[in-house]
Amino acid sequence: MKESRNSFRRWIGPAAAIGAGLAAFYMVARTRRKAAEVRESHFEPNWELDERSEVVDGVRMHWLEHGHGTPIVLIHGIPTSPLLWRKVMPRLRHAKVYAWEMVGYGGSSGEGEGRDISVAKQADYLAAWLRHMGIGTVVLAGHDLGGGVVQIVAARHPALCSGLFLVDAICYDSWPIPTVTAVRAMRMVVERMPAVVIRPMLELLLRRGHGNRKVMRESAALHLRNYREPGAGRALARQVGSLDVRDTLDVQERLPHLRIPTRVVWGALDPFQKPRYGERLAHDLGTRVVWISGGRHFIPEDRPSEVADALNDLLREVEAEAARDIGASA
Repeated sequence: MKESRNSFRRWIGPAAAIGAGLAAFYMVARTRRKAAEVRESHFEPNWELDERSEVVDGVRMHWLEHGHGTPIVLIHGIPTSPLLWRKVMPRLRHAKVYAWEMVGYGGSSGEGEGRDISVAKQADYLAAWLRHMGIGTVVLAGHDLGGGVVQIVAARHPALCSGLFLVDAICYDSWPIPTVTAVRAMRMVVERMPAVVIRPMLELLLRRGHGNRKVMRESAALHLRNYREPGAGRALARQVGSLDVRDTLDVQERLPHLRIPTRVVWGALDPFQKPRYGERLAHDLGTRVVWISGGRHFIPEDRPSEVADALNDLLREVEAEAARDIGASA
């Protein structure tokens, strides 16, 4: 009997290891299969949003479109994608809405290979895309890194911007946040990490920034699929390695001189972009902060109705100002 028990112990260890290995292999294979299925569409299918893509100055650019009316361009941050705005876009009235994907981010991460994908350079890419599209002046809206991008475009290309909408945006010296700084410090290690390690790290970031657990899980499924592909570690390392606070510091003195309608919307409990920065932005831009009570960082997903209400309010002001200008020139 004793010998039989010893034989069982010798067998169960390797068997458990093999079982664990097979389970891990199955999970990785399933993840890759699901990622391949989703990749049939650049963005997540089944949303009532038009998907577009064109080459601009040698760079493949992607965006989503919805509606008709006053043009507005929405920019996401990290680690999200244009689908950050999926619940806001249908709520915008009398607006032609474009959700533009930053070069080297989201499903366009491969476009960042060998390119400058800093926040300041994203502003150049966006300005080039706007001119390529021939849209004219637009309302620019940005969240997180996207907020920095639209500040730079408004400051450096004022003829392109008819209004500015900032949601929990990077600004001044508010960024990079400590978590991102830590990842950037070890980016040589990060770029060698497999996708199965990258995802839990980014999920933690989403969990801290969301106030709604169900929405957080949906967000992770949509955005983090872009970090499932081979090379996810290299893509994340490129992204964090490109972040330079000087990009927003270089335009901070211009913000008080912008003469366009603006709104600043902030989650009152944002753990990443502290509320005092929202107050400072509002002061410099001559507006007030629209506080989202109980809101955290990813309020375009957690609180889309309130974000859309504030944006619709800005759109009405922009339209009224345009009507006054037409009347004055008639």
